Amino acid sequence: MHGHGTSARTADAQRASGARASRAAKAAPASGTAARTASADEVTRLKARVRELASELTRTQEATRRRVAQELHDSLGAEVTAARFALANVETWLPADAPPQCTTALETAQRSLDAVTEAAQQAVTELHAPTLDKGIVCALSHWINTFAARTGLRMSFVCAADARLMRLSADASLAVFRVAQEALNNVAKHARASGADMRIEATAHHLSIVVSDDGIGIPPHAGQDERQFGLAGMRARCNAFDGELQVGASDGDASGTTVHARFEWKALMGNASRPRARRTAIRL
Repeated sequence: MHGHGTSARTADAQRASGARASRAAKAAPASGTAARTASADEVTRLKARVRELASELTRTQEATRRRVAQELHDSLGAEVTAARFALANVETWLPADAPPQCTTALETAQRSLDAVTEAAQQAVTELHAPTLDKGIVCALSHWINTFAARTGLRMSFVCAADARLMRLSADASLAVFRVAQEALNNVAKHARASGADMRIEATAHHLSIVVSDDGIGIPPHAGQDERQFGLAGMRARCNAFDGELQVGASDGDASGTTVHARFEWKALMGNASRPRARRTAIRL
């Protein structure tokens, strides 16, 4: 009897141990799934926070641009006008036997004021938000033509014929425009290039801007201070729409730099429906 009772208790213990092991085995996958879900939720939350901060940064940048443009237009314009009147008065008061160097100096001053006025007007134009009523493609095409005429750079612009480009919101269009604008301004300021090519590419999930130049290539220190090349602002605009920015040497043996800015269509379009992209392209 004693042996039989011991065997029964041993069997009961083994069954209980097996049940606990079974429950633990069932709980382990559930625990792992919960951990993965929590991790995925945290990643989603962090991505949303990055988008929020990037959007706030770009809004601040645009507000600063408007403020600086207004200050240039008002204050600098008034000062230049006052200087022109003063020079005109000096020219009027000059005696007939004044040395020719006086007239030459006045003419030099006038040319300097003309240069300052032109530079200020160009700066105000660059700082103001572009007119996007006719869409991002039209705005970029117009700006690139003006840019090429002003800088003397050879330019080409190829854009994917995608209907979604015409339905971008004002914020999305402005982000795309500013990234393209800054990339080309960097070419004019730093690349010592003779030409640059811009492409707008569209896939099912992403809109990309690719700018390549034939200049001296990206400086080794470019990554140390992104503010000098406007890369921080460009990166923030990409991040605001779940995208990324890559800057590096051009492919192949050619010299130069290539900027690749990518935006996610889903973020650009919000909740708007997204028809399938067409694979043709238009050249402007």
